[in-house]
Amino acid sequence: MAISSFIPELWSARLLNALDKVHVAASLVNRDYEGEIKQCGSTVHINTIGNITVSDYESGIDIVDPEELSVTDTMLEITRAKYFNFQIEDVDLAQAAGDVMDKAMERSAYALNDEADAYLLETLATGAASENVIGEGAPVALTADNVYSYIVKLRLILDKNNVPHEGRTVVLPPDVYALLLQDSRFTGSGIMGEESARSGFIGRIAGFDIYESNNCYQEDGAYRITAQVPSACAYAEQILETTAYRPEKRFADAVKGLHVYGALVTDPNQIAVLSCTVE
Repeated sequence: MAISSFIPELWSARLLNALDKVHVAASLVNRDYEGEIKQCGSTVHINTIGNITVSDYESGIDIVDPEELSVTDTMLEITRAKYFNFQIEDVDLAQAAGDVMDKAMERSAYALNDEADAYLLETLATGAASENVIGEGAPVALTADNVYSYIVKLRLILDKNNVPHEGRTVVLPPDVYALLLQDSRFTGSGIMGEESARSGFIGRIAGFDIYESNNCYQEDGAYRITAQVPSACAYAEQILETTAYRPEKRFADAVKGLHVYGALVTDPNQIAVLSCTVE
């Protein structure tokens, strides 16, 4: 590939598109505050309005003075930065069939996604309110007989916290999904097809969209399965730079890129966690 044919803007857009295709966790949270991130360490300000009082109205009686709303300014900091930097020798490129550079960029996107996805699932798993965690200190031993009931218990926690029903999701590791496949209450509800499964979406149960991920967070040998809604957590990412260059000591084309991102739990009460092992 001649270096003169490299267009940084095109490659950057292609890389972000590939990330969107393979993300699981990033599609389950709030990305409204992403904005324009210029460098690692940038801050996104998130304003939250407190509760509003509702009072009784009586005809002929003055209403009370307007309530002054309280606004909380929370900062989502872009603290993570990951990069790739690879080269392809001119000799190898000449002998290869197909667009090697394009495939290498795809693999770079998958690698960056794996890091960001695991980070975001860890943020969710460790950011829930302590009273929303089932099995804290004594992980639940999941089996094919009880896995469904514990998903229902996650639902109950969200229900008691008045969490909206719309957009509820649960992310399961493969071995927990395998247990769920043995329960007819799940398999009888209609498993999604192959196209949906490729994005991690595997079906619906107990009011949750169920996703599967190999990046589910583990702590002390136990999974921390999370149930959440998008407003529970904010996430922002950006490919800051993608650069093509010729390494001084090689006859090769090289590409390097920088991915920055950050996440913040904005409402711990909108996340429920199940600490568990698999029998």
